[in-house]
Amino acid sequence: MSEQVSTTKRERMRLRLERIRTSRQNGMLGTSEIVALGGATLVLILVVISYLYFLLPARSNRDSAMQERARLQTLLSSSKNVVEKELTTEAAVNSITESLVNFESNQLFARTPGRMNLYEELNQLMRKNGLRNSSGPSYTIIEPAGAKSNGTRSANTKWQTVYPGIAISLTVDGPYQNLRKFIRDIETSQQFLIINGIELERAENSAAALSEAGASGRSSLVSLRLQMSTYFQRSDSGDGNGGQSLEH
Repeated sequence: MSEQVSTTKRERMRLRLERIRTSRQNGMLGTSEIVALGGATLVLILVVISYLYFLLPARSNRDSAMQERARLQTLLSSSKNVVEKELTTEAAVNSITESLVNFESNQLFARTPGRMNLYEELNQLMRKNGLRNSSGPSYTIIEPAGAKSNGTRSANTKWQTVYPGIAISLTVDGPYQNLRKFIRDIETSQQFLIINGIELERAENSAAALSEAGASGRSSLVSLRLQMSTYFQRSDSGDGNGGQSLEH
C-alpha cells in the first residue's frame, strides 16, 4: 500500500516537471495570457482612436463655440449701448423741444400786444422808482435772422435771433438805490427783456432831476443808460414800430 502511494506521488511530480518543461519550451505566456494581452492592446488602440477622432474635435468645437459666444456677447453689449444712446438722445431732443415750446408759448408775447405791454411797463417802472426819463426810450426793430429786409430800420445783427424783436435804448436819472431797484424790476419782469449794456455816470441836470424825482438836495443823482432787447413769438405776423418813444 505504501509502495502504491509512493508511486502515485512520483507520478504526480513527474507530470509537474513535464508541464514546467513544456511551458518553458512554449514561452512565458500561455494562450490565455496572449488573448488577454491582445484584448488590452485593442482597447488601447480604440481609446487612442477615440481621443484623436472624437475628443480633440469636440474640444476644438467647444473652443470655437466659446469664442463665438464671446463675440456675440460683445456685439450684444455694443447694440445695447447704441440703443440706450439713441433713447437718451431721443429723450434729450424731446426735452429740448418741450422746453422750446414752453418758452415760446409762456415766455414770449405775440408781437403786437407784447410791444404795447413793453411800452406801458417801462413807463410804470420809471414812475414806480421815481426816475426821470432824460433820453429815449427809442426802439429799433430786430428782424429775425435770415429774414428779408422790408425797408425798415434794423438793429445791430449781433442781437438777432430766430425770433423777431425790438432793441431799446433808454437813459434815466435818479438816486443810485432807485436805479438798482429799476434794474431789478426789469430783470424780474414778465416781459422777456435782456439787458445788453449798462452805463452809469453823474447826472448833468441835477436840479431838474431832483425836482422830478422828489429826492432831497443831499442826494447825488446818477444817470443810467440801458441797452436792452426783447423778443416776440414767431407765429405773429404783426410789425414792430421802430422809432417810437415813450412819454417823457
